Amino acid sequence: MSLSKSVPALLLSLLLSPFSGALLQPLAAQDLPVTKVSLFSSGVGYFEHRGTVKGDVTVPLPFSTAEVDDALKSLVVWNPGADAASSSPSVSYPSLEALDEALRGLRIDLTGNPKVVDLLARMRGAELAIDAPLSVTGRLVSVEDRRTGPDGSPRTTLVLLTASGLRAVALDEIPSFRFTDPGIAEDFGRALALVLGARDADRRVLEVRLPGGASREVALGYIVAAPVWKASYRLDLSGDKPWFQGWAIVDNPSQQDWKDITLTLVSGRPVSFVQNLYAPLRLSRPVLPLSIAGIAEARTYDSGFSGGYAQEDAPSAAPSAAMGAFAPAPPSMMKSASAPRAEPRALAQSQVETAATRAAGDQFEFTIKRPVTLERRRSAMLPLVAGALAAEKFSVWTADSGSKNPLLGVRVTNTLGIKLPAGPITVFDGGSYAGDALVEFLPEKDKRILVYGQDLSVTVLDSRSNATETIGVSIAKGVLVYSRRTTYTRAYELRNASATARKVLIEHPLSNGTDLVAPSSFDERTDSLYRFLVAVPAAGQAKLEVKERSTSQERVSLGGFSSDSFLSYASSTDLPGAVKDALKKGAELRRKLDEARRVFSDLGTRRNEVTADQDRLRRNLDAVGRDSVQGQTYLKRLLDSETELDSLAAKISDAKKSQQDAQSAFDDYIAKLQVN
Repeated sequence: MSLSKSVPALLLSLLLSPFSGALLQPLAAQDLPVTKVSLFSSGVGYFEHRGTVKGDVTVPLPFSTAEVDDALKSLVVWNPGADAASSSPSVSYPSLEALDEALRGLRIDLTGNPKVVDLLARMRGAELAIDAPLSVTGRLVSVEDRRTGPDGSPRTTLVLLTASGLRAVALDEIPSFRFTDPGIAEDFGRALALVLGARDADRRVLEVRLPGGASREVALGYIVAAPVWKASYRLDLSGDKPWFQGWAIVDNPSQQDWKDITLTLVSGRPVSFVQNLYAPLRLSRPVLPLSIAGIAEARTYDSGFSGGYAQEDAPSAAPSAAMGAFAPAPPSMMKSASAPRAEPRALAQSQVETAATRAAGDQFEFTIKRPVTLERRRSAMLPLVAGALAAEKFSVWTADSGSKNPLLGVRVTNTLGIKLPAGPITVFDGGSYAGDALVEFLPEKDKRILVYGQDLSVTVLDSRSNATETIGVSIAKGVLVYSRRTTYTRAYELRNASATARKVLIEHPLSNGTDLVAPSSFDERTDSLYRFLVAVPAAGQAKLEVKERSTSQERVSLGGFSSDSFLSYASSTDLPGAVKDALKKGAELRRKLDEARRVFSDLGTRRNEVTADQDRLRRNLDAVGRDSVQGQTYLKRLLDSETELDSLAAKISDAKKSQQDAQSAFDDYIAKLQVN
């Protein structure tokens, strides 16, 4: 045996040695094929393995590391032969810990890819059993290099403590040995299995142990992430009844072939999430000090609560106009008059076996009727649905779209009896490709408009105008209220240059706060627009006027009006006679109030002038003296001013009362004024 041989390289010789049976004794392993797959539009897939087993078996389920969380969250086991009283199914799997970290937990240390010499050096004290060249059993004391070769070269030697004393045995003379401790032997097998499994770092195998006796059918099911299945459709507008065909695009990204499986495709939006169940979860614990008087008691606290807990539906659309007869494509420019052309093939002539369908709660299932075989890492397109649809062809023009030409479109009604998932639609017309369209999720009986090209034969021009009129004037508690109505008009002019009549669906934006006045009805209504269907004759023109109306109120407080303002409003021709008379009376009361305020203000001004003149006279009198001729003049004038002040005081009192009376009369009139 080479002294440089590593532990993995020693695996085969150990398994062939007389004691290899002590490493592991697993149950009989048996693969179960995939028999059923359900792919969901939410990005997950349900996979079911089913088969017949006998006795106690272990079923390996390989997963990538990213899939293990989903598998642990969703795995279900059907094992009818197990006795629940004595044994139950169990699942074991490798830990997510790093290889060296996992190996350190075993009683034999294989970390770092050690050589046999290093391994034995790590196992000092363990008991070894050597069968050749001599039968020796003893505890390993040391691994030494001794010069015992014929030429004095060093030889690796094991020193064992036996019943008869220390015994040295050259390692290169030992063909095989074993550890007598069953626990070490078992950990040896586990360590080698971990090393072998680490070669595929992204592969994890869940071993499902199914105890039982007699032959029985068992099944395992789980949900893991899977590519979203996709739908693509074809719509043939040729003929009297448009034909609809759908295909499902599925992928098998797994490491297992699907052979004759039952494939179900589910459309819906279930809640789906990933939770970290695979990685070991460790919680930190507090380190408490050691008390001399005793051990400190750990305490926990309950979580507390916070201090407190603290639309107008759009009217339903009017019934849509009845679907008219489906008009075939015009023959013009379809073929040359002289060149022969093969008869176009309709999509309805292609017969395919579609999927079986059924409602599954709020979801919808498509089950492929025939068993499906799909190799690993392959994809396939499978027939999903086919049938005639109710449809109506027209062109679609959307206001403010920036284009003068409408789009070629068709309104389909889902009369297939199933819910259709979203997907692209390839449209054929007149036996040739007409364009591509997109459809969102389409429930049963629902209608949807599809557009697939531009109609260059039709031109649409639009113009806008608005007019405002007063529809009522009233006065309520001193507030003049104008009620006005604004009518918004948008005119659409359509011109058809083709030799066939056209129907054009005008999409008119819906304005909040307005009511539709004309036309009296619409084809459809959404939360943001109206749709009006307009017939345009061949090589002719048509016009559509859409009128919407809104009402508003202008409120003006009369309390701050001047008499001129009252008279200005009263002269308006929009006002009824009763309102004009009320405003004129208000103007008269306001004029009286203004006059009373003017008189009171003038008297106050005069009193201030007299008071100021008295101050000047007193200063002059002090300067010249009372006994002088000039002083006597100043004294007389001062006495006259006092007489005038007394007269002003009486007048001011009367003027103040007049002003208060005028103010009260005006305020009472305005507050009680009510004219309808």
